[in-house]
Amino acid sequence: MITENRSTHSTRSLCAALGEPRSSFYRSIRPHAPVAKRAPYRLSPRKLTKAEEDRALEILVSKRFRDSAPGEVYATLLDEGERICSERTLYRILAKNGMTKQRRQSSPRHYKKPELLAVRPNQLWSWDITKLKGPAKWTYYYLYKIIDVYSRCVVGWMVALKESAVLAEGLIADTMLKQEIKPGQLTIHADRGSSMTSATVGQLLADLGVTKTHSRPHVSNDNPYSESGFKTLKYRPGFPENFGSIEDARVFCQEFFMWYNTEHRHSGIAMLTPDNVHYHTADAVLAKREIILTCAYLEHPERFVKGMPVVAKVPTEVWINKPVVKELVEETVS
Repeated sequence: MITENRSTHSTRSLCAALGEPRSSFYRSIRPHAPVAKRAPYRLSPRKLTKAEEDRALEILVSKRFRDSAPGEVYATLLDEGERICSERTLYRILAKNGMTKQRRQSSPRHYKKPELLAVRPNQLWSWDITKLKGPAKWTYYYLYKIIDVYSRCVVGWMVALKESAVLAEGLIADTMLKQEIKPGQLTIHADRGSSMTSATVGQLLADLGVTKTHSRPHVSNDNPYSESGFKTLKYRPGFPENFGSIEDARVFCQEFFMWYNTEHRHSGIAMLTPDNVHYHTADAVLAKREIILTCAYLEHPERFVKGMPVVAKVPTEVWINKPVVKELVEETVS
């Protein structure tokens, strides 16, 4: 109807009268041309063939080039008169095969278990750092502590605002001076914290003739004496939930370490104080205990079912990871 009356009326008025969009009318009289078929996909002439890609990957992962960057591989091959592809394409091949980080198939690193022996004071020290909560959330003070493994005596400590290798270096140097440590006398053990493994501390210990050892990663049992000392500190009655200031933390630690060294009877050293063992007064204390027990036995022997009581002695050796001795049993031939 619109086509028949377009000679006397406008297309706009006819479409409006019939309620039909003009676009629909125009589309009906001028249908779209059929869509031409898309041309088949054509590979870029610059693309490497599968064999060329395999050859490039084989070179990249070879023993010769597995530790070299693609740029080095590209330049080396050019110098030898060979060009497989561009440097950028070498990167694309590595990315495609998920080998952009490391191409060497290395075995996991194995850390040797530390086996350390102390038979006297100032032969083996262990040190570590722990956090003490401050007055506000996410604020901490850092307690550095050095303990003698044989005597359990805390020979050096410090509370600081941060963990720092420089601060640790100063504490170790001062403590060694106070204890009159000589070159070749001491081994210092620690875990693998950033301060413990720093070049600053390592150089100091090397200069002072001190052997350093470290725990295996994620193995707390390799540093048991430091960990045990921190537990004694934090389970001590009166240990606060948080400290109001760094001065409060220092006062508390000063009182604690004085008690720990001079009054605390340690189960690992025959219930003596660390100072008794560290400063060689243990024999006198043990002799006095033996006299008291002997007198008690002579006065009431019937009270001692197992006979004369024996005074516990200080261990002759203290280990970090004592080696397991495997006994060889020979089979008898009948």
